[in-house]
Amino acid sequence: MREVALGIDIGGTNTAFGFVDRKGNCLYEDTIVTQTHEDVDLFVKEIYDKVQKSIKKLDDIKLIGIGVGAPNGNFYTGAIEDAPNLRWKGVIPFSDIFKKYFNLPVFLTNDANAAAIGEMIYGGAKGMKNFIVVTLGTGLGSGFVVNGELLYGHDGFAGEMGHIIVTPDGRQCACGRKGCLETYVSATGVKRSVYKLLADNLEESELRNIPFNDLTAKMVADAANRGDKIALKTFEHTGRMLGEVLANTVAITSPEAIFLFGGLAKSGDLIFKPTKYHLEKNLLNIYKNKIKILPSGLDDNAAILGSSALVWKEHDRKS
Repeated sequence: MREVALGIDIGGTNTAFGFVDRKGNCLYEDTIVTQTHEDVDLFVKEIYDKVQKSIKKLDDIKLIGIGVGAPNGNFYTGAIEDAPNLRWKGVIPFSDIFKKYFNLPVFLTNDANAAAIGEMIYGGAKGMKNFIVVTLGTGLGSGFVVNGELLYGHDGFAGEMGHIIVTPDGRQCACGRKGCLETYVSATGVKRSVYKLLADNLEESELRNIPFNDLTAKMVADAANRGDKIALKTFEHTGRMLGEVLANTVAITSPEAIFLFGGLAKSGDLIFKPTKYHLEKNLLNIYKNKIKILPSGLDDNAAILGSSALVWKEHDRKS
């Protein structure tokens, strides 16, 4: 009988989940709309019902545990705490609710930490003991692995690189503060940088007539690949800010590699080249030419893989 883990990625819009075996093969996946149910218990029940139906269709599998990646997920408490993009406010004991339905071990953390564990179990960080994963999506998340263990801190919330203040009194952040890194280095930050550059420069740009709400980071990347100067300046600016922060971060954890993950990372050299350049430029000499900047080794099921990897990580620890 093949053992599988259930990986669940709770997003602000959709929740993806699926069965993943020890080798990282996703045997089944599905999604539901995250915020349909006002009662979180009904949300979990909808996942439970779909999972039970799928188990009956698949031959010879045994579900051994559940891994959940979620905004503001706390590994220590198994709760989602004050997530700004979910309708359920306050501290929600998600692990306890899942256990009520499934009667299985449940491990929960935030989505960036789940991505880091996924990178270690299935991706490019196999065999590495010290590395960082930076998730570049709507916001900026990060997961730090030190000596083979994810860094959680005393309260479960360590490693929030996106909320390092890089510009005092800078851009307003969704967290309520100003100048956080994710307001500059993220898909949303790229859009904001485009409009700042458009306001400060008179150069022609194919981005000039696109409304803010219609603009995407991919559109900026496509424009940059066509030589648009504003788009190219945007990626140079974004990579510089990321590289400088990473140089400071290296001085704390001395990672073997830094993995860039998420939609913005798919812009390739547009983000990797300036990030690497400004990382090396700002590193202390003892770290120079030692740190690899790599794309994630996870595939399109990355969110599910990352969540399921929590189960295998804890399973291996107990073994």
